[in-house]
Amino acid sequence: MGPGVSRRDEPTPLDLYEQAAAVASIGAFECDLASERLSWTGGVFEIFGLPAHQSVERQHTVEMYSEESRELLQHKRSRAIDARGSFSLDASIIRPDGSERWIRINAAVRSSNGRAETLYGMKQDITEERARWEVLRAQAECDPLTGVANRVRFQRFMERSSDDPLLNNIGALILFDLDGFKQLNDRWGHAAGDRCLMVFGERLRRAFPQARLISRIGGDEFAVLLPPASSRGKLERAVPGLLEYLGAPTPWNGDLLPVSVSVGLAFAEEVGLDPQDLFVTADRALYDAKKNTSPALLRA
Repeated sequence: MGPGVSRRDEPTPLDLYEQAAAVASIGAFECDLASERLSWTGGVFEIFGLPAHQSVERQHTVEMYSEESRELLQHKRSRAIDARGSFSLDASIIRPDGSERWIRINAAVRSSNGRAETLYGMKQDITEERARWEVLRAQAECDPLTGVANRVRFQRFMERSSDDPLLNNIGALILFDLDGFKQLNDRWGHAAGDRCLMVFGERLRRAFPQARLISRIGGDEFAVLLPPASSRGKLERAVPGLLEYLGAPTPWNGDLLPVSVSVGLAFAEEVGLDPQDLFVTADRALYDAKKNTSPALLRA
């Protein structure tokens, strides 16, 4: 058999691709935008935990994405189709066996005569990579003293654009400040002050188990991001009542350390979904509260 002639039993380029794709947990996909008909290589079936080469409905696969990932996928996909461009996305899915997997999608739009016709690209299983990344992120974004998120994590929220679909999950921002914290440190020492901060962080976690984010954003300042409330009035009534719990004295070496708390609250439905505007409004309310002799909740 001469040079350049393949044996009948040698793998074809497509066979080689499928073998390599299996090693890398990667596969190709294509979606006809007119009919929403999907075409997958074997690697994508493996990623989604579905029988190979069965007929798949796009709506069924979309329902496998987590709510947050589904919103991001729809947002980025629509923008790419409108612009006849491309997008990348890391998304989580729940497979039929109940296991969660993380996938990386790189997609582009194929168009003809200025009209988007096909979305195509690659999907890769990045579950192990994501797990390692989450450990590193948790270490980088956690305040080591209180155990809540640090300023870096809150800053990521502040840098989101107002049209980010993830902001739809934010209903209110609450800012807390421990009054007279410097005087507490001066009288009982920094170890006592650290103890107050640790206890306050734990109390915030207990008081707001539904929070999207609890973050220490300054020496004695904390921020809590809450989801949209079913009853705004209920939240307004609940927060002042929590001040007694949050500001309860902290036990320390036989003493009870006094903790006074001021709070400012801003609602996204009033201010809008721009993080900067939400923060400015809550901060203004906090400033007004701190001017009062007895800390109280003021809403701007």
